[in-house]
Amino acid sequence: MSSGSEEGTGDDAGEAASAAVRNALAVSGCGCLLSPVVLLGAVVVIIIIGGFGVILAPLIALITAFGGGGGGGGGQPSADDLIAVFQGDGKGELDPAAVPADLVDPIQKAGALCDAIGPTVIAAQIERESNYNRTLVGPDGAQGISQLPPAVFARFGEDEDGNGKTSALDPADSIVAQGRFLCDLAGQAQQLIDSGAANGSVLDLALVGYDQGLDAVRQAQGVPKTNEAQGYVAGVRALLAKYEGLVTPPPTTTSPPAPPPAAATPAATPAPDTQ
Repeated sequence: MSSGSEEGTGDDAGEAASAAVRNALAVSGCGCLLSPVVLLGAVVVIIIIGGFGVILAPLIALITAFGGGGGGGGGQPSADDLIAVFQGDGKGELDPAAVPADLVDPIQKAGALCDAIGPTVIAAQIERESNYNRTLVGPDGAQGISQLPPAVFARFGEDEDGNGKTSALDPADSIVAQGRFLCDLAGQAQQLIDSGAANGSVLDLALVGYDQGLDAVRQAQGVPKTNEAQGYVAGVRALLAKYEGLVTPPPTTTSPPAPPPAAATPAATPAPDTQ
């Protein structure tokens, strides 16, 4: 969980977990976890330190980086870089190459609607919600790439691409409605923090509000101490480095198909003896 402004969320254990990850990286000798043995060791250490929930978050961010770094710098991101992004405010710049080309503009637009929510948060949450499935219909009736409930989309959805209809199954409509909803939640979260009714970061409380409703935040006076709530926040935050272009997934390697067996050359038929 991010920043020292959050209370009661295991900051000391989180720092210990982060230190354990850094030690694991030092053993591996690079900016990403190259050894499954080192990865498993780090998992065990961190589970012993903090159990489930946000204590695992720094490791999640590093697992996202498994296989290599990006960001145009040519080098691997350090553990400190990844943890800083994970624990940050989510306002980093979007790497356009990290999202489908036709979604760059709506994601950028949604991430510019308010100061509290950046485009990398929008992209990370889309992956968390639907894995970019544009026609997904959830078991609770949530629709589209951003998985907004129908009542929420009816409130925040507009025709963003000018095609004459407003639909949650239209990616642009869905994504910008997602941004409006998150900004609305962020404004309410800020009021809860200012009034002393909740502790935590605006981003974390808004994410929980999106997933579970702000009543859950009010009742817990912050991020609920449940695996579901903390796991949702951690899951979105763990993807931020990917959408800032700091890490890239490992390349997919496929073996070329084996060439077909050469056709057998029929044995030459000896010429008949005419003698």
